Amino acid sequence: MSPAPKQSAVVIFPGRGTYGKDELGYLARHHSDKTEFIHGIDQWRESAGRETISSLDNAKTYSPAKHASSINASAIIYACALADFADIDRDRFEISAICGNSLGWYLTLAASGALNPANAIRLVDTMGALMEESGVGGQIIYPFVDEDWRASRQNEKAIGEALHAGRTAGNAFLSIRLGGMAVLAGDQAGMAAMEKSLPKTQGRYPFRLARHAAFHTPLLAPVSDTALEQLGPELFAAPTMPIIDGRGAIWTRNATDTDELHRYTLGQQITETYDFSKSVEVAIKEFAPDVLILAGPGATLGAAIAQELIHHRWLGLATKADFSARQKADPFLLAMGREDQRRLVV
Repeated sequence: MSPAPKQSAVVIFPGRGTYGKDELGYLARHHSDKTEFIHGIDQWRESAGRETISSLDNAKTYSPAKHASSINASAIIYACALADFADIDRDRFEISAICGNSLGWYLTLAASGALNPANAIRLVDTMGALMEESGVGGQIIYPFVDEDWRASRQNEKAIGEALHAGRTAGNAFLSIRLGGMAVLAGDQAGMAAMEKSLPKTQGRYPFRLARHAAFHTPLLAPVSDTALEQLGPELFAAPTMPIIDGRGAIWTRNATDTDELHRYTLGQQITETYDFSKSVEVAIKEFAPDVLILAGPGATLGAAIAQELIHHRWLGLATKADFSARQKADPFLLAMGREDQRRLVV
């Protein structure tokens, strides 16, 4: 009997904030076999005077101050996500492209070979430290969509008015287009004005993201300048498979200028809006995968991906209920941070 044909897959990497208290022990539970990979990261961390990811993952209790800090969260999420990527069953899935959200861009570079393991942890850890030391401002999340994940003109208007209020009081920007969510960012005056302007909705928004700086805005230009000085273009290589950046641009093995990749990653990617929504749109429309695989830890990015699928009526999905029904019958999105879906991938 001939083997079943492989399914094509686009792999998506998560951003900051995906290693929460429920993910404590993720490496130990799922990746105790990857001692060499984890040891390499621990050695780098020790040489830089930082706590190892092993000790962070094996902590008895989750500490938001410790585990969610930029300098620790970036490294542990990198380790979890790349270890998950290695566990994808390549006899069942043909990976056609990779993308990610925010920090997920660095993970995309690592998984695609555009950064080797040593350079990947160097970049991830350096950026985590720079954000910890020099990150300014903050982020607020607010929905573009209603509770059924359909576009809401009322919410879009509220977001526009909040940005205007924030820019009048201080600095305010659209930081990330995250499926059906807007991640807004600014300095303290801009943040306060936006929070005051945005009407309460869905029981939890506007929601300020703890320990997040004004990522993907001009306020982080000093971080970008330092990163460009500390991390040279020699760290980068052409990816071995197509990758989709935070503008929706595709980089391929034979059409990548590594100097340009370096400048984008440590320049525009840091100081301008990260359009995760566009990267998902490009992933489904340009590569038409059989499935999307969301690497762990966590699965919170699943809602943003689903909202983008609904926005484009992909697979005929028009509402949150449609997506839920599809996931129960024949899941298109496989989140490795969920035990039930992880079993379908590894």
